[in-house]
Amino acid sequence: MLRRSVVNSVTIILLVTFLALYFILDVKWWGLVFLVLFAWFWITLLGSFLIRWNYHFVSLHSNKTIPEPYVSITFDDGPNDRFTPRILDLLQKHNAKATFFCIGQQIAKHPEILKRIIAEGHAIGNHTYTHSKAFGFFGLARVKSELQKTNALIKDLTGLQMNLYRPAFAVTNPKIEKAVKALNLFSIGWNVRSLDTTPRSEKRVLKRITSKISKGDIVLLHDTSDKTIAVLEQLLLFLEEKKLRSVSVDQLLNIKAYA
Repeated sequence: MLRRSVVNSVTIILLVTFLALYFILDVKWWGLVFLVLFAWFWITLLGSFLIRWNYHFVSLHSNKTIPEPYVSITFDDGPNDRFTPRILDLLQKHNAKATFFCIGQQIAKHPEILKRIIAEGHAIGNHTYTHSKAFGFFGLARVKSELQKTNALIKDLTGLQMNLYRPAFAVTNPKIEKAVKALNLFSIGWNVRSLDTTPRSEKRVLKRITSKISKGDIVLLHDTSDKTIAVLEQLLLFLEEKKLRSVSVDQLLNIKAYA
């Protein structure tokens, strides 16, 4: 995969080369200069939105080398008082464990649901405090503040210091990289994206997951809709049929969910 450091270095080398040719040989390759800058811009833009590229920093998306028949179901954007309890009921019924990447503001509204998540053996992670659509444009201080505020809230409620983080909207950039490193967080991605928040039908969302899921995969869902609950119920039955078991991401990836 392309990495920011490599792309930036190659871009600088090419631009310096064109500049040297201009002064030494009077070669005016302005079209190539524009092409290099254009390519750099689009690669950087795509790398900032496509988390699986690991363009700005490494996120953990799966563990295909795990010997056990494990997968990890993950939920973003909760806790939600309408949907999260029903999801927890389903997970309990099927003896499955999951990971919930929680928004700080939602935790503040529903602390009892968060405590239930932990009490029932699931893992939790940081999904920022506000989940702002502008999160990718925040400065370093504000990014760190969002993550620290959610971590502090969790610690006050449970005594746990979270190690897991999932980027809001899958956006990564150099400022988020610095914040993640400063707070010693593991960035967790996925390799099976359900697209359960799109207008796709329950049937299409389920097929999208079941057609590709296999040992070591991380599935992205959201505890925010009736559709996701219906998909989850069928998914858990499918996993049982295929002799696969959902565990928390820290168990799948062999990392610590809490400090």
